Amino acid sequence: MGYDATNYDDVEPRAPGMYFLRDALGAERLGVTVVEADDGWEGMAHDHAADGHEEVYVLLDGEATLTVDGDALELGPGDAVRVDADSDRELTFSADGSKMVIAGAP
Repeated sequence: MGYDATNYDDVEPRAPGMYFLRDALGAERLGVTVVEADDGWEGMAHDHAADGHEEVYVLLDGEATLTVDGDALELGPGDAVRVDADSDRELTFSADGSKMVIAGAP
C-alpha cells in the first residue's frame, strides 16, 4: 500500500494536547505533531542538532510565540516558520483553543 492514514484524535497524546503521528502513519523520516493548547501552555526549550531534524511550525488557530535562538516570533493563524536543526527553540501559546501542526525531518 502506498499510503497510511490516521486521525490524531485516535492517537494517544504523549503530553497534554500533543499528538505525535509518526508511528501511527508509519513514517520513517518525517515527524508530524499536532498541538492543541490554551493560554499559558509552554513547551520545553530544545534543538535537534543530534538528529539533524529541521522543523516547520504552522499555527492554524490562536496565538503563539516561537522563540528561536533568543528571537521571539509572534505567530497568528496561517503563520509558518522553519527552524534549523541546530537552533534552540521554545514554543508558548497565548490564546485558548490554539492549534498548531509541527513537521520535522532531516
